[in-house]
Amino acid sequence: MDRPDPLPIAPLERPPDVTVTVPGSKSFTNRALVLAALADGTSTLHGALVADDTEAMAAALEQLGVGIERHDGGRRLVVHGLGGRLPAGPLRIDARLSGTTARFLLPVLALGSGPYVLDGRAPLRRRPMGPTVDALRALGAEVDDGAETGPGHLPVTVRGLGTRGGATAVPADLSSQFVSGLLLAAPAMPEGLDLTMLGAAVSRPYLTMTTATMAAFGVEVERPSPDRFVVAPASYRATAYGVEPDASAASYFLAAAALTGGRVRVAGLGAGSLQGDIRVVAVLEQMGAEVELADDSVEVRGTGQLRGVDVDLADLPDMAQTIAVVAAFADGPTTVRGVELIRHHETDRIAAVVAELRRCGLTVHERRDGFTIEPGPLRPARIETYDDHRMAMSFALLGLRAPGIEIADPGCVAKTFPDYFATLDQLRRPAEPGPEPE
Repeated sequence: MDRPDPLPIAPLERPPDVTVTVPGSKSFTNRALVLAALADGTSTLHGALVADDTEAMAAALEQLGVGIERHDGGRRLVVHGLGGRLPAGPLRIDARLSGTTARFLLPVLALGSGPYVLDGRAPLRRRPMGPTVDALRALGAEVDDGAETGPGHLPVTVRGLGTRGGATAVPADLSSQFVSGLLLAAPAMPEGLDLTMLGAAVSRPYLTMTTATMAAFGVEVERPSPDRFVVAPASYRATAYGVEPDASAASYFLAAAALTGGRVRVAGLGAGSLQGDIRVVAVLEQMGAEVELADDSVEVRGTGQLRGVDVDLADLPDMAQTIAVVAAFADGPTTVRGVELIRHHETDRIAAVVAELRRCGLTVHERRDGFTIEPGPLRPARIETYDDHRMAMSFALLGLRAPGIEIADPGCVAKTFPDYFATLDQLRRPAEPGPEPE
């Protein structure tokens, strides 16, 4: 469905009372695609996310000779693995705008002979790749970078004939994706991998997701200490793998319940999820919402009152924009800390949040690692989204309560959630029927 640009968001006429279904996890889909590609045999991924980021990964793997069959509109993927044997280059791999594709595939490319050129669109070229480049060189790969955009950035050329594996250390204070990418490729390295994280690691739950996905494909990761991973040489086992719903996608609808005083339930995502972003419900509860986290669902109920909070979101940085929007309706200031790394995502997300909330008339104080929001009346505004899907999805929530909010470039949500605005419209449905009286 084509939507106007900018897209006006009409306030809700009544608080929502709905159950919504969100698409599969991007993080699990792209991890499972890599492992299925490296496995020897045929794997089937059920419930996969269909979006630009996962299509970027699938298309890149197909460039490497991986056979991928798409069924059920792409939600079921049949992947014919290469058994760790990559075709020789020259090949040019396009990661488009997908950070996970670039950072997960660069270590995989080092498993082949090359030469392979890994590149992406301009915003991805601006995102750092240096920790992976440095680690691969230490592990024996030949990696050339910096010719066009400066050291530590795409495009990168890889010749992997000397990649042996072994011990290395990686800074983990910028992104967990550097660690995850090396771990995913580690079993196919002749000496395996002994990886130590340096610095205060961010987004640690994503590392648990990585090791859990590896275990599902038959490879166990040892953790001698919280900052050390040891992976022995091994082969991934082809398998049938179910992708759970995306907690990041769910967060917008759960936040909508909190800020509108309604009820939203997300099915298929529950207390056992390894996705760190499920913990956003604890922040919403701290802000005044009621939360019910069951085995196979999560529900948030708004109480009509929202409190300002002081929160460290280092382990769930993708939730910073969501919490910022909820904070606009709180009864006092909210401070978000620990998210300096989001300055290096699709855009500088700290600066973008500050600029757009100020555009709406709020007083916002920018910090090195976050921001402080002072709630107040919101004025109509056209929200710039900076080619960032999370800016569009989070700031659309403002319009559910405040009139006159428009979202520029609404199509950017296709990166991870093409049907986002159609799903958001489900909040306008009549209330779900309750149980019949006895």
